[in-house]
Amino acid sequence: MEFFCMMNIKRLILLFFFISSSTFAQTKVSGYVFDEYDAPISFANVIFKGSTKGTITDENGKFYLESDETWDALTVSFIGYEILNIPLEKRVNYNLRFILKEETAQLGEVVIISGKQSKKNNPAIDILRKIWANKRSNGLKQFKQYEYDKYEKVEFDINTIDSALIKSKLFRGMEFVFNEVDTSRVTGKTYLPMFINEAISKVYGDNNSNKKKEVLKGNKNSGFSDNQVIIDFVGDLYSDFNVYDNYLKFFDKSFVSPLSRTGINTYNYVLSDSTYIDNKWCYNIIYYPRRKNELTFKGDFWVADTTYAIKEINMQASKSANINWVKEIYIEQEFEVLNDSLFLVKRDYMMSDFAFNKKEASRGIYGKRTTLYDNYQFDIKKDEKFYDTEVYNYDQDVYDRDDAFWDANRLEALSKDEKGVYKMLDTLKTVKKFKQLYNLGSILASGYIEFNSLPLDYGPIFSTFGFNEVEGLRLRTGGRTYFGRNDLWRLEGFVAYGFRDDKFKYGISGKWLLDKKSRLIISGGNRRDVEQIGASLTTSTDVLGRSLASSSVVGTSANDKLTSINLTSFAVEAEPWRNLIFRLGGNYRTLESASPTFSLDYNTPTGVESEIKQYETTFSLSYFPKRKMTGFGVERKTANDDFARLFAQVSRGDKSLFNSDFDYTKVQFSYVQPWQVGGFGRLVTTVEAGKTFGEVPLGLLSVIPGNQSYFSIYNTFSQLDFYEFVSDTYTSFHFEHNFNGRFFSRVPLLRKLNLREIISIRGVWGEISQENIALNTTNNPNNIPLIAPNDKPYYEYSLGVGNIFKVFRIDFNFRGNYKDPVLNLDARKFGVTGSFGFYF
Repeated sequence: MEFFCMMNIKRLILLFFFISSSTFAQTKVSGYVFDEYDAPISFANVIFKGSTKGTITDENGKFYLESDETWDALTVSFIGYEILNIPLEKRVNYNLRFILKEETAQLGEVVIISGKQSKKNNPAIDILRKIWANKRSNGLKQFKQYEYDKYEKVEFDINTIDSALIKSKLFRGMEFVFNEVDTSRVTGKTYLPMFINEAISKVYGDNNSNKKKEVLKGNKNSGFSDNQVIIDFVGDLYSDFNVYDNYLKFFDKSFVSPLSRTGINTYNYVLSDSTYIDNKWCYNIIYYPRRKNELTFKGDFWVADTTYAIKEINMQASKSANINWVKEIYIEQEFEVLNDSLFLVKRDYMMSDFAFNKKEASRGIYGKRTTLYDNYQFDIKKDEKFYDTEVYNYDQDVYDRDDAFWDANRLEALSKDEKGVYKMLDTLKTVKKFKQLYNLGSILASGYIEFNSLPLDYGPIFSTFGFNEVEGLRLRTGGRTYFGRNDLWRLEGFVAYGFRDDKFKYGISGKWLLDKKSRLIISGGNRRDVEQIGASLTTSTDVLGRSLASSSVVGTSANDKLTSINLTSFAVEAEPWRNLIFRLGGNYRTLESASPTFSLDYNTPTGVESEIKQYETTFSLSYFPKRKMTGFGVERKTANDDFARLFAQVSRGDKSLFNSDFDYTKVQFSYVQPWQVGGFGRLVTTVEAGKTFGEVPLGLLSVIPGNQSYFSIYNTFSQLDFYEFVSDTYTSFHFEHNFNGRFFSRVPLLRKLNLREIISIRGVWGEISQENIALNTTNNPNNIPLIAPNDKPYYEYSLGVGNIFKVFRIDFNFRGNYKDPVLNLDARKFGVTGSFGFYF
């Protein structure tokens, strides 16, 4: 569940921005372009006359263009129409209206018109094919090693600033912030900066070993105290990309690159212009989508005529693209010519307009990232150990650089107003109302309420209420110590009360980071609680962890198979190499049924026992390749979600210790892997296996995780009841693929709904020994018959529809087998489950 919870936390951070939500260019122009019949012309070129600085019109013929320089004329053109030159009488010209007249325009012998373009005899596509043929010889791949300087600036702004917002109660007492309002050069909308971060680093790479290392030299920010969470959030959304790749990943979605080998079937291409850029003859190609509602861009690029390397490219996501909470995505990249055949990225700019809807007048949040690259050097070989990233590499000096450092190392100087933003944001943090808004966002993101006067947090608030058949209504209160996000130690605890069983439950845990370099951590705790054990096949290492199945309010049948657990644990873990964690632990637990209708009884030489007392030693190994973490304290946050998760554990039960009841050895393994499948969405696969050697009672066996709730819970079986299958040996799989609307976007009646199709198949094979069956077979009428899916693997599948009203998902689940009306009398053959969340 951590995999999905982490994603929702990031989206909640973005929601907070919605809640809380000058250097003027010398020339600004906006307007519309129409033909003689008053129809808007999409993708027309609009440039300042005598330059290559320009833009293209959108689907409605609308454009906005600005420049720091002063220009006195504008050129509007599109193939098939006469070129229009318009003088600019003023520095600022808004809502202009231009009419283009048709003419027959030929390029060679081919007549090119607007709309769908031919795939045959199209010179733009001929050039595209040459780009494919030469892309491996362009850029950093030409060299064995490379290094360069990198400067990155990230900014969040509230946009569409008007008098209604300025006078709103939200900003009462904070009116001074509107002194820093500016205008976006992309959209022409006013915006107010709310967060800014700068970073300078040195990047090293080795193409032979395919390794890369980035060394942070300086970091400076203002706006929010916990900036790193926001920085990582933006970094995950705006991950580095190569425009030559077939697919470009943004917002966890794969957009088809305009330079993709599949681009011919996705985009229309038009050869629009040619001119000299930096003494290189270049062609200008306009591209736009062939179909609506797909993850595509529109824009143009300039390509050199000999090397066929990209010189400049602009990409703007189609407004009809199936993506939530984002109204605009705009990307620019510029490449530098170092010699006749070497083009390297010099600057890229990315801007997104986050909003609740895509209406033109809707207010939202700009998320912007500007990155500059300089001082390229090549074939300077480093020792292989140089690229081994340290587990702990925090350097406080990096975050305390003085102004002289920034003046000397910035690759682009801050404007006067950008410098003013730092001062404004620092002042804003002292305003009481802003602190209240920030605290609200923090509560939504973390689930904890902070006490400013004490190093304590109350929560998690989302666990305050619960319900099950044993406890009835359950109330829970809890908290944790919190001095800051990089605390070296942390205590956490809770108290809960069930109104039906009239019992208190509690839990307390603590952890301490002893060594930062190896991340040596000791931890321990105790919990007395009521729980649905067997909610997952792989054992949790969290002493306070409690499954969602333990507190489902409504379900398909009675949730009375609950266990009273008293668990004490102690563990030592270390991360000697990045993302490789070793953990040695011990735990002692007592288990007994919490319900009169459920039995954990087992046979002993002296009779029948109802309570299990067991000490267990565990040794586990976890590996998370390509995982990125935030923070350096005892608890850290995951900054990305596109990495594999491998877990292996050996548990040894020893009856000679602490008067335990059983000797056994349990081996477990799990592997979770997300896959980005190009334009076909995202696939998540999970494989689990385990075996218990020795005779053990039901409370220590591996229960195949059922799901009796109406929620879609990943890695459980929606059509299985709790304890329907029990095993001591198992192998399971769970495959779930989200096509992100790939097929629904081609259905006319469904296209505008932006629905997303999801398919899932899951299965398990298991067996249970006759010795374990005999051990657990007593005369208690509430004994559960122990059945394992050993005749044939059990499987089920589901068809889902996601993105309903942007937040809901419905799954239609089908049981594949074990449906015999006699042997499986109560089998649920079909069911409907759902979930909700904020997804792009």
